[in-house]
Amino acid sequence: MKTNRRNFLKTLGAFTALTIIPRQVLGNGYIAPSDQLTKGIIGTGNMGRGHLKYAGTRLVAVCDVDKKHLELGKNLVTDKIAAYHDFRDLIMDKNVDIVHIATPPHWHGIMSVEAAKAGKDIWCEKPMTRTIGEGKRVMEAVKQYGNMFRLNTWFRFKDNFYGLGTPVQPLKKLVQSGMLGWPLKVTISKHTGFDWKFFWVGKEYLEPQPIPEELDYDMWLGPAPYKPYNSHRVHSTFRGYWDYDGGGLGDMGQHYIDPVQYLLGKDHTSPVKVEVDAPQQHPDAIGVWRSITYTYDDGCQIVLWGGDYGNPDTPYISGPKGNVYKNFVCDIPDWEKKLADYPEPEAQVTDFIESVKTRKTFALNEQNGFRSATIVNMGLVALRLNRTLHFDPVKLEFINDEAANCLVDQPMRSPWNI
Repeated sequence: MKTNRRNFLKTLGAFTALTIIPRQVLGNGYIAPSDQLTKGIIGTGNMGRGHLKYAGTRLVAVCDVDKKHLELGKNLVTDKIAAYHDFRDLIMDKNVDIVHIATPPHWHGIMSVEAAKAGKDIWCEKPMTRTIGEGKRVMEAVKQYGNMFRLNTWFRFKDNFYGLGTPVQPLKKLVQSGMLGWPLKVTISKHTGFDWKFFWVGKEYLEPQPIPEELDYDMWLGPAPYKPYNSHRVHSTFRGYWDYDGGGLGDMGQHYIDPVQYLLGKDHTSPVKVEVDAPQQHPDAIGVWRSITYTYDDGCQIVLWGGDYGNPDTPYISGPKGNVYKNFVCDIPDWEKKLADYPEPEAQVTDFIESVKTRKTFALNEQNGFRSATIVNMGLVALRLNRTLHFDPVKLEFINDEAANCLVDQPMRSPWNI
């Protein structure tokens, strides 16, 4: 009798109630008869353990270079699951459909590219990557290998957008209606409901400490430059150091900026200028800043105010014809009635499991996620150099600034590369 895919699936049907068959067995775009996808998570610290449960998936593998974290990860479920020390072993595990990357950002680029090459779909924590160059390579790899990619910030399509008292969709509808005019300025500050986590700063003088027995510090560092171990460099406080993240801006930036990129219709471009007002930064430890201003080629601006800086009376969105304030207050007369006549924003795929099953691009993916990550990373480069920078959004490089471009593609410690 001739065997085809349909007969093969019927043969599997007898035992699929007890067995989860990974998508790779059935071919790209096919889901196991159980209709359940499998996932593995790399990094089982606080972030990894707190963002695991999403419907339609089953956890089958965890990975961490800290033995204590790995044990906590194994205990996330009652079933016996695979536990790995090396992320490459999890990525190559044929039982894993989705790789969830919850490591410090200096690993995001390498792990995303390797997962893409292995045919896995990818769920990555923010920021997407620590540098602009790494983000570009992730985009290229996902396109080449046909993966589904999700960046784990959701405010462009779900929940109230921090202190603004509204989801983003009504704001998007108001902006695209043209009622506010053009160009627009968006001001993100404590006064409009945003907290940059200014406690994510580094310590300028770290005494070397003994490496804990449970931690593979060399593997934790990976592509980052070698520096003597100190507990403040790793785990919950790593964000305060340039080698691994970008302080409060790196931690929270994509949460706040990605919806603005979407609101302004800038998902396929980047600002052409970034200006900073900040004290001189330490070469190792990240400090605070007062403001960062981005300007697009059409005059639109995004202004970030740090800490308590900024004017509490400044609108969240300001335009030539009207303004929007915190709690979704607009100063255009009868604006709600007028807005009702305009079309709704285009629908998005907002369920990543649906995206994986249907192979339809997720709402926040490797392309638009790269652009909002680039805004964050442009700001971090300007902070490190403490000067205004001009950027080419097509070539993805700074204009006439060699030092800035050295931070676009930063060297990795051997043997790691992307």
